[in-house]
Amino acid sequence: MDLTLWLGQSLAALAHRPDGVLAVAETVPALVDPVAAGPLQVGDWEFVAANADYLLGGTVLTVLLTVTSLVLGFLLGFPAGAIEVYGDGVLRTLVRKFGVVLRGTPIIVIMIFTYYVLPIEVPINAIVAVLTAVDAALGPTPFTVPTSVPDTFMAATLALGFRSAAYQSQIFRGALESIDEGQLAAARSIGMSRLEGIRHVVVPQALRRSVPGFQNEFTIVLKDTSIAFAIGLAELLKRSHDLFLQQTTAVLEIVLFMSLIYFVLTFAVNRTLDYGSSYFAIPGDSS
Repeated sequence: MDLTLWLGQSLAALAHRPDGVLAVAETVPALVDPVAAGPLQVGDWEFVAANADYLLGGTVLTVLLTVTSLVLGFLLGFPAGAIEVYGDGVLRTLVRKFGVVLRGTPIIVIMIFTYYVLPIEVPINAIVAVLTAVDAALGPTPFTVPTSVPDTFMAATLALGFRSAAYQSQIFRGALESIDEGQLAAARSIGMSRLEGIRHVVVPQALRRSVPGFQNEFTIVLKDTSIAFAIGLAELLKRSHDLFLQQTTAVLEIVLFMSLIYFVLTFAVNRTLDYGSSYFAIPGDSS
């Protein structure tokens, strides 16, 4: 029995019956005893099972949003981390300032900005220009810019990607700084340039050491994809909310099913990254 309904019945009993207290007591078993209240809500689980494909469609969108955001975050975050360690002057200052702003701004504010303020055509045109330049320099490539992507997905990717880049830059900055400076000096002593030493000696070790931090970043980005609900993207949380509205008695069952999906995704990827971290670990490295 619904708690609100029970309270209403109880107040009515107290107001209109001389033995109202006894009447209230009679309604208590129906509230606390599922058997007294009637059969369990098996129909709610059946409703969830019948709409599992709808939720799994949202799961696919959530995974795609997570992957694209992490990739964008890596492509921007790794160079930003390297600039913070090895750069100087105005560029280094700008990178640090942008990172502070992005890390200090709530993700929902960034997402609303990218959707309602930032013209989506600007990043799309920028990506097209980059790929065109790559084609001109290296020849035809299989990469194209999808033009049928919904604006909500593009805006969410940009918001999550930029914010992830701000955090990934700190992950990679710490990993780069953890490599002993003597290794770069040794690379220079055998004839490598500074850039070659960073590329062939420092970066491979830093990437391996950054895996634990990247695991945490993956978990954060995966859960933050639910913020795309605010701009109407039909990811897992948005589709779960759609089902809430169809059958309000199944809220708990839908939330449990949705939570299970998030847990499975997080657990599977973290275990995979654990294996990769162990497999590619630097021999003898205790860092």
